[in-house]
Amino acid sequence: MILDGEVVVVSGVGAGLGAKLAARAAAEGAKVVMAARSSEVTNQVAKEIAAAGGEAIAVPCDVRKPEDVERVAATAVERFGTITGLVNSAYSHPGFTDLLDTPDKQLRRSMDIILFGALEMTRAVVPHMTGGGSIVNVGTMSTRKPQRGEAGYAVAKAAMGTATQYLALELGEKGIRVNQAILGWLDGPGVQFFLKMTADERGVSEQDVYDDIASRNPLNRIPPDEACAGAILYLLSSLASEVTGATIDVNGGEYMPA
Repeated sequence: MILDGEVVVVSGVGAGLGAKLAARAAAEGAKVVMAARSSEVTNQVAKEIAAAGGEAIAVPCDVRKPEDVERVAATAVERFGTITGLVNSAYSHPGFTDLLDTPDKQLRRSMDIILFGALEMTRAVVPHMTGGGSIVNVGTMSTRKPQRGEAGYAVAKAAMGTATQYLALELGEKGIRVNQAILGWLDGPGVQFFLKMTADERGVSEQDVYDDIASRNPLNRIPPDEACAGAILYLLSSLASEVTGATIDVNGGEYMPA
């Protein structure tokens, strides 16, 4: 088990990637602390992890509120004694409009959650990573491959990407690694909704929409969210002990950096 003995905090846990990541981290031996505004998903995931023999707790948290973030860190330390890993995956999309048509209020909300929320979570956990640790920020392929309707979201994620490199530089002396996993299409609840919506709009089958998306990458499939979680687990683990300030693209090969 690659995360045996680790204590991992995951922010923004939802029904897709976050839930799968938490379950896989626990299966790999980590004690998992799930933070999310809604506790419906996290409570259920915590029960499933416990039933499988793992350890996990759910803590309600809005990453825009310092008191909520501090409660997450304090609860993790109270329950498990330390924190060794953090995954910043809190999500906020300002709307599928062009950048200049996206209201500033919505852009600021995305920045508050994606960038400043990640920084707040990082500030809260770093003092507890006395023996070193690993932080993974979850990015999006729309920062690599621009597409209409993703501008506001991509801008916030791009800011977090730059913060990743600076945090890696600044926290290295504490033995804390900071990396980014940039994800593309994820075959989970969000994509399933998109397939149905698009199929209805176009008058085609959901399989037709799936095949069109899948054909854009060499693996010829939409990467499952559970499988994509593996890249994050790797970055959290000691297998990546010499990796910091790095970006891993996890998209089935749809985008290949030069």
